[in-house]
Amino acid sequence: MLKNPTSLSEGRAAPGWIPIDLEGVAMIWRRDMVRFWRQRSRLLGSVARALVWLFALGFGLRGSLGSISGFSYAQFVFPGVIGMTIIFSSLQSAISIVYDREFGFLKEVQVAPTPRSTLVIGKCLGGASSATAQSAIILLFAPFASVTLTPLNVLGALVAMFVTALAISALGVVIAMWITDFENFGTIQNFITLPLYMFSGAIFPTKQVPAWLHTILLINPLTYGVNAIRAMLLNYDLSSVPFNLLVLLIFMVIMLSIAIVMTRKEI
Repeated sequence: MLKNPTSLSEGRAAPGWIPIDLEGVAMIWRRDMVRFWRQRSRLLGSVARALVWLFALGFGLRGSLGSISGFSYAQFVFPGVIGMTIIFSSLQSAISIVYDREFGFLKEVQVAPTPRSTLVIGKCLGGASSATAQSAIILLFAPFASVTLTPLNVLGALVAMFVTALAISALGVVIAMWITDFENFGTIQNFITLPLYMFSGAIFPTKQVPAWLHTILLINPLTYGVNAIRAMLLNYDLSSVPFNLLVLLIFMVIMLSIAIVMTRKEI
């Protein structure tokens, strides 16, 4: 039986084996959400980037590619643009860990009487929440891509978006815990973001691809997120949604476990 966790205000070390400090997680999450709300340029840049890709791909290539599985290319690529917003936003939110390390906040959290999972889970939830909020704004432009929105498919898409953002945010936390300085994070982020997006089926159909590409698609977590979002928005292959979400959740747990171990090594 677990004992009651010691509160942060008491100044005594909480047992290291207590898995979660909900109050601490909420504090980390709230801090990230306040930071996100104050950075309006980050939100505007995310929306602008998504619109550029939507109009450049969806409308620029629709005449050349024709229909895909009964959908226009603009309809097909719209969920992929949402996936792009999620991966950019989720990984970008993790950069605050590098920033906090340089200015000492990370060390304060790590030596506080709270489990190591507090920082990792709080950061993951904060990144996923901000990424989902930014992605939800993109849904407003669905009529331009001839995607019909209903309360049911919007709700399903939001769930798929949040689970996808959780998985990618957990990956971002692992990367941020590994990077030691602020300058290198941007380079690593760009090196990872573009391949994950390009090889996720976001901008091209995954059927009848070469075997080597199919293998990459299978090990790419964003593939499952894009498939789930596309299924919910376009009512396409809905039976695959539970499997896609399950894979994302398993990936998230693995990444969170790795990140927690990495936080212990920093002390």
